[in-house]
Amino acid sequence: MEAIFKLNINQVDKGFIDSIKKMFEKKDVIIRISTPEDETEYLLSSEANEKHILENMVAEPSVRFSADEFSKHTGQSL
Repeated sequence: MEAIFKLNINQVDKGFIDSIKKMFEKKDVIIRISTPEDETEYLLSSEANEKHILENMVAEPSVRFSADEFSKHTGQSL
């Protein structure tokens, strides 16, 4: 049996622990605690991946326009 709980550390109290004990009564358990990984940090953790991302960013076409041109294209006035 497996259960995954995603919660704030402040929600870990005696009631929560008692619930886990009841759920897994008389069984051995493995408890793993982790925090969410920052997606940007993960993507840039590899030098090759960082280089690939930066090269793709540079290769993206860009368009420059004035505030008046933006207003004309979007129909919104600034």
